[in-house]
Amino acid sequence: MDIIKALSAFSALSQKTRLETFKLLIRATPERVAAGDLARTLYVPQNTMSSHLTILVHAGLLNSIREGRSILYSADLDGTRALVSFLLEECCQGRPDECELVLNAILPGCCSDY
Repeated sequence: MDIIKALSAFSALSQKTRLETFKLLIRATPERVAAGDLARTLYVPQNTMSSHLTILVHAGLLNSIREGRSILYSADLDGTRALVSFLLEECCQGRPDECELVLNAILPGCCSDY
């Protein structure tokens, strides 16, 4: 990921509703969630939620798929992975053993090999 794409993702996540939406969809993975359900869950008007979702999709953090009259959203795990990798690519000078606390915080229970 280049710095321009990273800045776009950070900008998208720097707003409360968008960050809450992203976190909700990360928790829901691999399920997809309808835009209307997201709006109701977060108590946001549907047209406002639609704008937030568009920003997150353009930032590479969400995927969308049309199913009938609904648009379903899910976290874009490739985009999320690229953003986290961008942040950590130079972590601890490339020594994962030095980054154990960081990796365990990001992926609790997933990094016992480090």
